[in-house]
Amino acid sequence: MRWRRKTDEMQKHVTLESYIRKLQVMFLIPVAGMVFVTFVVLFSYVGQYSEILHNVTTASEFNQDFKEQIDLKMYYYVVESHYSDGLPIEEVKEAQELAKSLLDTTTQRESWKAINDVLNLCMNLESKIHLIEETDSYDERQTQLENNIYGLTSLIQDYMYTYLYHEASLLNSLQADMMERLYLEITLIIIAAVFLLLVTFRRSLRLSRSITQPISNLCSRVQAIGDGNLTPQTPIQAKEYEIQTLSDGFEHMVERLNQLIEQNRQEQIRLRSAELALLQAQINPHFLYNTLDTIVWLTEMEKNEQAVEMVTSLSAFFRSSLSNGRDIITLREEEQHVRSYLEIQQVRYKNILDYSIEIDASLAEYEIPKLTLQPLVENALYHGIKQKRGQGFIRVSGTPCGDTISLIVEDNGAGMDEECLKKVRGALVREQEIGFGLSTVHERLQLLFGPEYGLQIDSEAGKGTRVSVKIPKRSGTGGRS
Repeated sequence: MRWRRKTDEMQKHVTLESYIRKLQVMFLIPVAGMVFVTFVVLFSYVGQYSEILHNVTTASEFNQDFKEQIDLKMYYYVVESHYSDGLPIEEVKEAQELAKSLLDTTTQRESWKAINDVLNLCMNLESKIHLIEETDSYDERQTQLENNIYGLTSLIQDYMYTYLYHEASLLNSLQADMMERLYLEITLIIIAAVFLLLVTFRRSLRLSRSITQPISNLCSRVQAIGDGNLTPQTPIQAKEYEIQTLSDGFEHMVERLNQLIEQNRQEQIRLRSAELALLQAQINPHFLYNTLDTIVWLTEMEKNEQAVEMVTSLSAFFRSSLSNGRDIITLREEEQHVRSYLEIQQVRYKNILDYSIEIDASLAEYEIPKLTLQPLVENALYHGIKQKRGQGFIRVSGTPCGDTISLIVEDNGAGMDEECLKKVRGALVREQEIGFGLSTVHERLQLLFGPEYGLQIDSEAGKGTRVSVKIPKRSGTGGRS
C-alpha cells in the first residue's frame, strides 16, 4: 500500500530530475536538428562546388597546352624533324579519358554537350593522326596536317572553352545560391535560437520559481519550528515530488512531535498527580496522628477552648487539602491552608514557634498549585526552627512583581553552610527528593508554568533559610479538577 501511495504521488507530482531532463531535451533536440540540417546542406553545396571547381581546374589545365603540344608534335612528325618523338596518340587518348571523366560528373546540359563534342573530336583526331601515319606523300601529309589536325585541335580548344564558360557560370550561380541559402539558414537558426531561448528562459523561470518559492517557504517553516512553533499547518503545495515530499514530511514530523509532547505532558501530569497523592499520603497520617495526640492531651489537661480551636483548625486544614478534588486553587485558599497548618503547629510548639503571614490582598484570586507553600513551611519548621535553640520565627509573604508573583517562606532557624546549600540546590535541579517534597514542588511549578518559574533557596548557617517561589499571574475559574 505504501508503494502504491508513493507511486500515485509521483504520478501527481513531477520529479526535479525528469523536469530538468525534459527541459534539456526540449532545447537540445531542435538545436541538434537545426545543426544537422545546416551541416547536410553545407556539405551538399560544398561537395557539389568542389566537384565543379575540380572539373573547371582540370579542363583549364588541359586547355592551356593541348593544342600547341599536339600541333607541334604532329608538325615535327610530318616534316620528319629530328625533334620528333613519334605520334601524340597517348596524349589524345589521355584527352579522351579526361573528357569521359568530365562527362561522368557534369550535370548541366550545355556543359555536357560541349564536353561530349570534345570527346567526339578527340576520337576523330585520333583517326586523323592514324591517317597521316598511313600516308606516304609529304604534300598530302602537310595538307592533312593543316586541314585536319590543326582544325580539330582548334575545335577541341573552342569546345573546351565553351565547357569552361558554362561550368564557370554554374560555379558562380552555385556560389550565389549557396550564400543565399546559407544566409537563409543562419537567419532561420537565429530566429529559432531566439525562440528556443525565450521558451527555455520562460520554462527555466517557471522551474526556478516552482523550486525557490517552496524552498523559501520550507526554510521559513523550518525556522519557525526551530523557534518552537509546532502548530500544524497545511503542507506547502509544490509541483516537484521531492519538495512536496519534504513539506509533507515536515508537517508529519510536527504532528508527530505534538503527539509525543502531548503524550509526555499527560504522562508527566499523571506522574506529578501520583507524586502529589503520595506526598499527601506521607504528610497527612503523620500530621494527623500528632495533631490528634495533641488534642487528646489538651482535653486531658482540660484545656477545652484550645482543643476546640485545634479541632477547628484541623478541620479547615483538611478541607483546604481536599479542595473538592482540585489541583489548582486560589492564593487565598493556599494562604488559609498554611494558616491552619501553622495554627495547629503553634499549639504543639508554642515555646519555639511564632509566625506571620503577609500576602498582598490583591493576589487573593490568582491561581497556585495546591500544596505549594505548606511543604515549604513544614521544611522551615522541622529543618530550621526545631534545629536551633530558643524562639523561632516563620514569615510567609507574597508581593506582585509585574506579570509574576513572588512568594517567600523564610525562617530564622539553623540555616545551612555553603556546602550543604550547594547540595540542596543541586538536588533541586536534578529533581532529587530533598526535605518534605521541595523537589516535587519545584518540578510541578516548572511543569505547569515553564522552566523560568519554581523555587530559589538561599541560606546562611546560624541565620536561617529563605525559599522564594516565582509563579505567573494567572486567574481563572479558581482551580482545575
